[in-house]
Amino acid sequence: MDNLAAFKTLVHQSKKIVGFTGAGISTGSGIADYRSQGGIWDQFKPVYIDEFIRDEKKRALYWQRKMALWKSILAASPGQGHKFFVSLQKATRLSGLITQNIDGLHEKSGLDRKMIVNLHGNTLEIVCLQCGDVGDARPIMANLDPNNPPNCPLCDGLLKPNTISFGQQLIAEDLKKAEILSRSCELFIAMGSTLQVQPAASFPLVAKESGAKLAIITLSETPLDQFADFIFNEKIETFVDRYEKLPLP
Repeated sequence: MDNLAAFKTLVHQSKKIVGFTGAGISTGSGIADYRSQGGIWDQFKPVYIDEFIRDEKKRALYWQRKMALWKSILAASPGQGHKFFVSLQKATRLSGLITQNIDGLHEKSGLDRKMIVNLHGNTLEIVCLQCGDVGDARPIMANLDPNNPPNCPLCDGLLKPNTISFGQQLIAEDLKKAEILSRSCELFIAMGSTLQVQPAASFPLVAKESGAKLAIITLSETPLDQFADFIFNEKIETFVDRYEKLPLP
């Protein structure tokens, strides 16, 4: 199944490719995997959305976590995996990209924002939980005091990074966009995801059931390997380097 030449040929024959990315695409950019040992979940207990809203101490804890992540997110640059999907866009082969990541690196890479479905939101944005206003996170994070969390300048509502918190529903419109992309593609490329978190992990199967070919590029085995047409268990940087150097048959 590790047939890179056949995969590259299929990419160049496909006009409707959908990308799907998880934490593994960003680790090379310095963004730690939440679940890894020593990761952010080892340092902080999760703060659920209802706790964030009603409990000032929990809200302060939440903002402390964001501050711990912020420097690495702000400094991170897109890696080879992100640029791989930009190259597909430039070749007019990419229909869209579904991501579980909140680091904004696909936006930084130059990928058309209209093509990106951020299932779990984008930490580079701040949203007001009361009026829904969305703005740039950088000015707020630059002056943030986690013990005195910010309020909306428009309505004085609670501000929060525009990401999906524990206990918070995914946005129905984003799920619908992801489903439409998955059902209409010829090739579905899952990169850097363990394909275990639902409902996101269902989209590769939706694509496969709709007639698409499925490629999985990640270090470890996944629950969907049995359905894949191509599996590349290697670092994303290694895969992209091999892909780019390989001439078309």
